[in-house]
Amino acid sequence: MPTNKPLGILALAGVEPYQEKKGEEYMNPEQLEHFKKILEAWRNQLREEVDRTVTHMQDEAANFPDPVDRAAQEEEFSLELRTRDRERKLIKKIEKTLQLIEEDDFGFCDACGIEIGIRRLEARPTADLCIECKTLAEIKERQMAG
Repeated sequence: MPTNKPLGILALAGVEPYQEKKGEEYMNPEQLEHFKKILEAWRNQLREEVDRTVTHMQDEAANFPDPVDRAAQEEEFSLELRTRDRERKLIKKIEKTLQLIEEDDFGFCDACGIEIGIRRLEARPTADLCIECKTLAEIKERQMAG
């Protein structure tokens, strides 16, 4: 399972999809606890991956006399380091999101202020834009690039 995609993240955290109760307030303590559990499990998994890579690289680091073997190993390490760098950035984003939960400021769009929504947050727990604002941002991004 690729660790930078939150597919199966509910299973990773050992939680079921959140069942909203009729008349329930959005981002009540129960919902916040649900997302805190998901984010902490995801962060822990990513940290384990980073630790495994460091250990693997230390164990595998060999000074190959053959330049082809040495180049292959350097390429493998380079790829692993890029992956771990992305994961480190994701860990920072997860920690920022956990801080929002602590500050009771989680689950609302940074651009327009509306509710992001339980299902969207379960699919992407670090989302900080509602689907409409995210779509708009992506359209603008494509226009700027093109």
